[in-house]
Amino acid sequence: MTDHQRIHPVDLESQNKPTAPLVPQGSSRSDKPDPTIPYPPYRQYPPSQLRPPKRRRGNCFCRCLCCSICILILLVVIIAAVAAALYFIFNPKLPKYSVDRFQITQFSIDSSNFANATFDVTVTAENPNKGIGIYYENGSKLNVLYSDYSLAGGSFPAFYQGHKNTTVLTVVMTGGVQLGGEVMNSLQQQQQSGTIPIEFKGDVPVRVKLGALKLWKITSKVRCNLIIDSLTVSSQIKIKSSSCKFGLKL
Repeated sequence: MTDHQRIHPVDLESQNKPTAPLVPQGSSRSDKPDPTIPYPPYRQYPPSQLRPPKRRRGNCFCRCLCCSICILILLVVIIAAVAAALYFIFNPKLPKYSVDRFQITQFSIDSSNFANATFDVTVTAENPNKGIGIYYENGSKLNVLYSDYSLAGGSFPAFYQGHKNTTVLTVVMTGGVQLGGEVMNSLQQQQQSGTIPIEFKGDVPVRVKLGALKLWKITSKVRCNLIIDSLTVSSQIKIKSSSCKFGLKL
């Protein structure tokens, strides 16, 4: 018979032990790193940036604002184009006004310097336009002033003035005002010299008719500076000079 195989135990721990110590004798063990070995460079990473939430309301507001501005610009362009077309078609011209006659039917000053006056003022209104008519409407205000004192007032009658038309109107104006002492002295001196400055003011609401189109109401402003020779009741008052200006108030 064959011999039985023998198994001998082996000490594995004694075989894995190092034959030389990890730390040489005579030196102390330390956990500190070797200062001669450089550290890897330190990298500083930026903090993560969070995306702000989208502002949908702000975007909608901006879009609405842009659309409104575009619509407004478009309307302005359309209105300007229509106005330019009407201007070239009708070639509008300003009406002309003049004070041709100034008659005093009553003018008296009492002892307290209170003046009462009644004037008949003849005004000529000329419309030089071919295709434009003028509606003179109610609510006009006319005044005759001396040194900013309103001596008398009246109004234009309502009427329509057609194309290339000249209309002569006689307006009766009445009123009364308390005059100051200095104004009375100045009036007496000017009466003697025969040069009395008078101002005629007129604010008249009108509507302009372009062909068959009747526009909105505007105010016609007339300012006339006159110099007359007398401010007494007389059949003939001479107008030495007259200059009128015309403007519109929308």
